[in-house]
Amino acid sequence: MQFNKVKKFILGKLKKELPKNLTYHSLGHIKDVYKAAENLAMLQKVEGDDLTLLLTAVLFHDSGFLKQQKEHERVGCDIAREYLPEYDYAPEQVEQICGMIMATQIPQTPHNKLEQIICDADLDYLGRDDFFTIGNKLYDELCMYGIINTELEWNKLQVRFLEKHRYFTPVAKKLRKEKKAANLALVKSKIKK
Repeated sequence: MQFNKVKKFILGKLKKELPKNLTYHSLGHIKDVYKAAENLAMLQKVEGDDLTLLLTAVLFHDSGFLKQQKEHERVGCDIAREYLPEYDYAPEQVEQICGMIMATQIPQTPHNKLEQIICDADLDYLGRDDFFTIGNKLYDELCMYGIINTELEWNKLQVRFLEKHRYFTPVAKKLRKEKKAANLALVKSKIKK
C-alpha cells in the first residue's frame, strides 16, 4: 500500500474539488478526524496494516461530497474502489476500507474495532471543548442545504442527536463521554431560554 502517495493524492483532490460552500464537511473536518483517529488508534495499540487501512478510510470517508451530499458514504466507497488499486491496495483491503466508510453513516453501525475507531473519530468533537465552534459549521451547512431553518430547530436536532449518540471504543468513552454530557446540557439550556 502506497499510503503516503494516496494521502497526498486524495487531500489534493479534496482541497481542489470539494464544494467551497461546505462549511463542515471540509478539508478541515477530514484533518480533524484523521488526528482523532491517529490518537484513538495509538491508545488502542492499532498499528501496521490496520493503522494504514484505518487512516486511508478516514481520508476517503467524506470524499463522496465531491459528487453529492446524499449517500455520500456509498459514493466515497466508489471513489475508494476507483483509486486505491492504483496505489497497490488489494481488493480485500479496499473492501475493509469501504466497511469503515459505511460504518460512519448515521446512525453509525460499526462491526469491528477499526469501524468503531473511525466512528468515534468522526464524531470526536461531540465531547470536546470546540463542540460549539465545529457545531456552528454544521449548522451553517445544514441551513445551506435547507435541512434546518432556525437556531431552535438546530438545537432540538442536536439534543436528539447527542442523546442517541454513543461512543463505541472504551478509550473514546473515557476521553469524551463526560464533556459530551456537559455539551448536551448546554444545548438544552439554550432551548429553555
